[in-house]
Amino acid sequence: MTDTTAVIRASHLDLTFQTADGPVHALKDVSLDIEKGSFVSFIGPSGCGKTTFLRCIAALEHPTGGSLTVNGMTPDEARRARAYGYVFQAAGLYPWRTIGRNIALPLEIMGFSKAEQAERVKRVLELVELSGFEKKFPWQLSGGMQQRASIARALAFDADILLMDEPFGALDEIVRDRLNEELLKLWAKTEKTIGFVTHSIPEAVYLSTHIVVMSPRPGRITDVIVSPLPKERPLDIRDSPEFIEVAHRVREGLRAGYEE
Repeated sequence: MTDTTAVIRASHLDLTFQTADGPVHALKDVSLDIEKGSFVSFIGPSGCGKTTFLRCIAALEHPTGGSLTVNGMTPDEARRARAYGYVFQAAGLYPWRTIGRNIALPLEIMGFSKAEQAERVKRVLELVELSGFEKKFPWQLSGGMQQRASIARALAFDADILLMDEPFGALDEIVRDRLNEELLKLWAKTEKTIGFVTHSIPEAVYLSTHIVVMSPRPGRITDVIVSPLPKERPLDIRDSPEFIEVAHRVREGLRAGYEE
């Protein structure tokens, strides 16, 4: 995936953590370009560096080798420029704040006026289909609704890039399917560039324009699959020969990573 329109560009990226038990080589020679408006999923076994790579993009971890740019800037510069929103595995909502005030929190920190905060909160609540829930508290919402609120918070300041670290991993399959459908609609409406970490092969294939398959630690890219599926994807596309063929290639890539 190499293109001059790349908004995220990694070149020969390495990251080694220094621990009390010795160095841990988390990422090795990772080179990847992520194009504007694409939906890129990262899949691989636990500990393969999927989340670590996402955290490097967000300047939450710092590579020990190679280069990484976000919108032509260093990840630290991109963080200060508020180039991305980040959705964690857990919704991370403050229980003492209403849903509306949770979503408004980054806007408060960034100094938006009360009127602008209210307008943005209203807009993103509509985007994630939570209109009317702004005065509820997190404990009054289901797990799936809490995650939608978390996504709304990440969208509130309208960054072009959305980074998502297994946001639906703890949800049951029925809720997960519904949120996958909603996320695709949201992506179509907003045209964000999305980086998405998952352990689920069907989820990766269903959501993505590109699927990045990673090896066991040290994390390397073993395959980058360009999806042949159309942008409009009803859930039953998962029964199609094209979907099954891509899922098979992902599975083969994961297996090859173990055998290298």
